[in-house]
Amino acid sequence: MPDSFKIADQSFTSRLFLGTAGYPNQQVMLDAHAASGTEMVTVSIRRISLEGYAESMIDLLGGRSRLLPNTAGCATVRDALLTAQLAREALETDWIKLELIGDRETLYPDVAQLLEAAEALVQDGFTVLPYCNDDPVTCQKLADIGCAAVMPLGAPIGSGMGICNPYNIALICARSTVPVILDAGLGTASDAALAMELGCAGVLLNSAVAKARDPVGMAGAMRHAVAAGRAARLAGRIPKRDYAEPSSPQLGLIGS
Repeated sequence: MPDSFKIADQSFTSRLFLGTAGYPNQQVMLDAHAASGTEMVTVSIRRISLEGYAESMIDLLGGRSRLLPNTAGCATVRDALLTAQLAREALETDWIKLELIGDRETLYPDVAQLLEAAEALVQDGFTVLPYCNDDPVTCQKLADIGCAAVMPLGAPIGSGMGICNPYNIALICARSTVPVILDAGLGTASDAALAMELGCAGVLLNSAVAKARDPVGMAGAMRHAVAAGRAARLAGRIPKRDYAEPSSPQLGLIGS
């Protein structure tokens, strides 16, 4: 049986979600999405053309993957709420990836405004998936508000640094009452595998694929990495030790 999971009332068999920005061209983006096996892709609402010409993002992606609009670039609660409402009207979806940036250099979230915006959107009937810092307290507050998932960063957006604080990610996963989707900072397939081994329900990434030398090849690698990391999590790793332990029995050694 497929290893599916649910966010809100939607089931997914792929635990890898991708973005749509920064690809060399649209065909490479489509080929990468296909190679990844993703079932949901994020789109910034300001990048979506509402016109019906053939090359619009809606026409390109609407029949291939579920679209998850996001509030990328918003720095105030007012802007985030307005962007979410525009996305709902444009795409006829209540799902929203909530981003509320507090610092333009690090692109870290503004936690106070994020909580305020998340609560307002949940009350307005949105299915909210917030991009947040790797803080167990913030993630718990977002879940308590009613967010359908939490999306802590592994490292600053686009940095490719991987998971800077694996302990916090593991702690968030162990405590969370909603799915944890690692979002931001991954650079290669081993980062995605680690996220899954730490207990994440899924991974959302963009730059690691879009800006790779071979985006389609990296998308396929990420697909396998997420599956491998998930399988390893279910199988269970052996304990780490401070000393060696032989795997072969000592009894019967020649010369003993």
